[in-house]
Parts: sequence; C-alpha cells; structure tokens
Amino acid sequence: MNLRFARLILIFAPYLLITQWSCKPQANKDLIYDSPSHGSINISVDESFRPVIEEQIAMYQESYPGTLINAEYKTEAECFKDFFRDTSNRVIIVTRRLVEKEEKYMKDSLNYFPGFDLVATDAIAIVLHKDNPDSLFTLSRLREQLMGKINRDQKIVFDGLTATSNVRFVVDSILKGAPFDTAVVKAAKTSKEVLEFVAGDPKAIGFVGINWIGNPEVKEQVEMLKKVKLAYVACSVCDSIPFVKPVQESIVSRRYPLVRGLYFIKKENFNGLGTGFASFLKNERGQLIFRRAYLGPIMELGIRNVIINEKLPE
Repeated sequence: MNLRFARLILIFAPYLLITQWSCKPQANKDLIYDSPSHGSINISVDESFRPVIEEQIAMYQESYPGTLINAEYKTEAECFKDFFRDTSNRVIIVTRRLVEKEEKYMKDSLNYFPGFDLVATDAIAIVLHKDNPDSLFTLSRLREQLMGKINRDQKIVFDGLTATSNVRFVVDSILKGAPFDTAVVKAAKTSKEVLEFVAGDPKAIGFVGINWIGNPEVKEQVEMLKKVKLAYVACSVCDSIPFVKPVQESIVSRRYPLVRGLYFIKKENFNGLGTGFASFLKNERGQLIFRRAYLGPIMELGIRNVIINEKLPE
C-alpha cells in the first residue's frame, strides 16, 4: 500500500506544484522590489538639464552598481504628462513644483501625497553669434523684441515654441503672459540645435539653459563658446555692475534676472530607488556635481576651519 501511494505522489507532484503556483495572488508579480541601492526605475527629465543629470545618474549608478536609472529627456510638459499618466514613471526632474490643482488631483483621485523639493538653481542664457556686436539686453528690450516690435531682422530661437520650460519661463517672466511673435521667434528641436543655429547665423539670438553652455570644464561647451557668446542682462539689484552674465556667482546671488529652480517630483511612497536618487541630488555628492556643472547648489558647500587634537587620549 505504501509503495502504491508513493508512486501516486511522484505522478501527481508536478501538477500539484503548477496548481499551487497558479492559485497564488497574481498581484504580487506587479510589486516593485527595489531600494536606494538596488533595482531599476524610469524617470523623465527636462531636456534643458540633460548634461548634468546624465552626470548625476552615472555617479549614482557607479556608487550603487545594483541600480539602473532609465532617463528619458523631453519637454517639461511631456515630463508632467508622464508623471500623471504613466504608471511606470516614478520621478520627474523639472523647473517648477506642482501647482495646487495638481496636488489636489493626486490627493483626491489617487489618494497619494506626492513629494517634491528644490535641488538646484539654474539660469536661462541668451546666446549670440560670436561676431554679433550686440551683447547687452534689458528685460524691456527682450519683451519688445519677442513681441516683434523691434529688431525684426534678428531671429530668436527656442528649443520649441510650446511645452518647453524655457518657453514657459520667458512667457511668464518676460512677456507676463503676452504672446510672442511667431514670425520672429523660431523653434529648434533641442537645446543643442539652438546652439548650432546661433553658431551659424550672425543675427540669431538663442535661449538655452546655462547647463548647455556655461561649464568651462566640458570640452564640447568650450568648443561651442568659440562660435557663440553669452549676452549680458541688466541687473536691477546691482549697485556698481549694471549688466551681468549668467555665471555661477550671479545665479546663486540672483543678480542675474533669468534664474529659475530645478525640482524633483516623485510618486514613491516607500524608500525605493526614486527616493534614494532624490536624496542623492539634495545631499553633498549631488550638490557638488551641480556646483561643478556651474549651476547654483542649494546646500552650503563652503570650507570650514577645524581644530585637530593630535594628542591621543590616555
């Protein structure tokens, strides 16, 4: 009898195992098993910050070899679309925080309280052809020119006409909501294309994030600065210097008037990889990368004097 029972067990054991596995709750297969030091995530990043965020991701993945951060670089509007509609997207890096209506949607519709914070400050640079003799701008002149009221022979180039953070910032901060003249303002597809357009047209004026052209330690940016130059913008809070360039000092002090913030926004309610990467951006190593990229870090990174007691305790 025992031998017969053993044979039945051998025959039916595989079927029992298959049945047991198939009866387990299938929701478990969709759970996200990652931590700050392990796993993979999808994030969307404003294309204006591609150079520095690529460096941040490379350093994070080198520090935590078990991680993979899949970043897609796109317009700011597309980043927010991913955040609200793409369930696989858990972090976006953009130039504004959530507005009240967006927060309310997340809380009321999804019962979720999103996390977001400032990680650096950035500036929009006005880029000119190297042979352009004109290099001084006021905000009022920029407004008149963007509306096509003056200097209509000078083409103004953005990384798109809608949906980009650069366009939104200029419309909000310079035009105060007024439309620009589309006969004067032209669209390129990327920040790199804006720079290339200006480098090839002596009368062109380009608007790009300083992250693409302000780092003297990046070979490609140094080479581009042989073809283009950064314009000065009138400083309304300066005593002795009427015009300033978008350099790190004027960005941190906000003497340069076209300064904006850089934010991360996450929809991760556990200590996962998205939370770990966001903390990395806010803390010392991430802040040092922002400073080395000539953006404005939010953390004070000055050198402190310390007293070392060389006498060993008894």
